[in-house]
Amino acid sequence: MPLDPVARFRRFSRAVTLEVGALDTSFLGRGRPLGAARVLNAIGQGRSDVADLRDCLRLDSGLMSRLLRRLEDEGLVRIEPHPDDARRRMAILTDAGQREFQIYEDLSNAQASSILSKHPDQELLLSAMDIVASALGRDRIKLDEVDPRSDAARYCLQEYYAELAQRFAKGFDVSLSRDPDAADMIRPRGTFVVALSDGLPLGCVGLKGTGGDTAEIKRLWVSSCARGLGIARRLMAAAEDTARALSIKTLRLDTNSALPEAVRLYCQSGWVEIDRFNDDPYPDRFFEKKL
Repeated sequence: MPLDPVARFRRFSRAVTLEVGALDTSFLGRGRPLGAARVLNAIGQGRSDVADLRDCLRLDSGLMSRLLRRLEDEGLVRIEPHPDDARRRMAILTDAGQREFQIYEDLSNAQASSILSKHPDQELLLSAMDIVASALGRDRIKLDEVDPRSDAARYCLQEYYAELAQRFAKGFDVSLSRDPDAADMIRPRGTFVVALSDGLPLGCVGLKGTGGDTAEIKRLWVSSCARGLGIARRLMAAAEDTARALSIKTLRLDTNSALPEAVRLYCQSGWVEIDRFNDDPYPDRFFEKKL
């Protein structure tokens, strides 16, 4: 008889809390609890605006003030007015704070390696972690417009090509496909959008423009760890919004029957199936949408 889902979740929560030392009064042995360590880490990662820091860590203003005051008293942080708005405050790491941040980084990396070593299939464990992180961080997944030659874009495209190679009966070779030129997916011709969850790329889509009133949707992909969270719809909506802003009137796309979830998305989103409009060897279904 399967265990109750709530009981399984609470078992998982207890295991993670215990393993990462979330309840320790001296997180990673540095003399301060997890809350203060997380604030120090967030500042070290570039979040210096106190209001942004509070929102990112989901802390109330009282607790945020107490944690910052503690770090100030330790000589790790100094608080300064924002250069452009005196009503806002900035938290800046001191030299001692920078050193403490790096110590935490090294200890955290060592802890992560130790935890990953507890399972014989590290990639399987990481995949499970990605699913959990994506689900819990669903509301914080953001869409960024990036250069299609950026590291985040390249990562998404490599994962996309690898998945097509697995799912297509005859594999996939990008050199045989009508791979769009990067310049066609940069404004003012088009765009390339990546979905990011705490820095991890989870999906992408390209809008390939021609400078005219017709453009194509290209390279829609969502990581397997984040499917079912509505990311594909958000990416498509972002691409369509950009197309409207660029005065594009008609969108087209092609896909393959081996990707039924993509076909289902297009059919449910106002796309109409049309005749073939290119000689790409891989797609077998073609769609159009009037904006």
